[in-house]
Amino acid sequence: MTTLSVCIEMFWRDLPFEQRIAKVAESGITAFEFWNWKNRDIPAIKAAMEETGLDIAALCLNPGHTLICRGARAELEQGMADTSTVAHELGCKTIIATVGNTIDDETYEISRRRVVGNLSAICHIAEDQGLTIVLEPLNTLVDHHGYWLQKMSQAVDLVKEVDSPAAKILMDLYHQQITEGNLVNNLRQYIDHIGHFHCAGVPGRHELLGGEQDYRALFAAIDDTGYTAYVGLEYRPLLDETVSLAQTLGLCQ
Repeated sequence: MTTLSVCIEMFWRDLPFEQRIAKVAESGITAFEFWNWKNRDIPAIKAAMEETGLDIAALCLNPGHTLICRGARAELEQGMADTSTVAHELGCKTIIATVGNTIDDETYEISRRRVVGNLSAICHIAEDQGLTIVLEPLNTLVDHHGYWLQKMSQAVDLVKEVDSPAAKILMDLYHQQITEGNLVNNLRQYIDHIGHFHCAGVPGRHELLGGEQDYRALFAAIDDTGYTAYVGLEYRPLLDETVSLAQTLGLCQ
């Protein structure tokens, strides 16, 4: 059965983070994740984890959207070191990394070489810290206009070139449905390079039931690959959160 994690950035948005963690526990899901750690009360999050027994599936590298940026190597290395400290404090093993937007005055290949170099630099730190970096392609049609990394095949080429056990991919089934579809074939083909999944319904980025993806089939396909890490629920619920999560759990069974 698929092991779910709730992205608490998008659920119970009127509550403090520590209360959102308690809500996840009440839903019967055993893990949560969030994005930027810099503006969060890490001791309060840790206390909520200890009280509920929940695990943390992932958090984001700070700074984000900078792997493509010129002159960002030192900032990225320091950011990876700082993120590692927070990850260890919370017991988090997976760090989400985003690339940033296309730089118009240079070729794709020049940008690609910089991304590879910057990703390699932070992966060296991640290896030493026992962490995994998951690189995330995003869609440019709806949500992230101008974002440089869009397709799974491009992400696979990057992590293969970096050639680090710390370099993996975050396959977001929402973004990839919008970008290129072919979800089941791609996740099967690239599963050895995938370290985390996200999901949301298309269109709208809401519940998983009722959109153009068959999430019951997608969860079954993920399970069939032998993948045992987390699948993050990164959607904006239209239903009551408790009802929405119960509906999603039903798709996993």
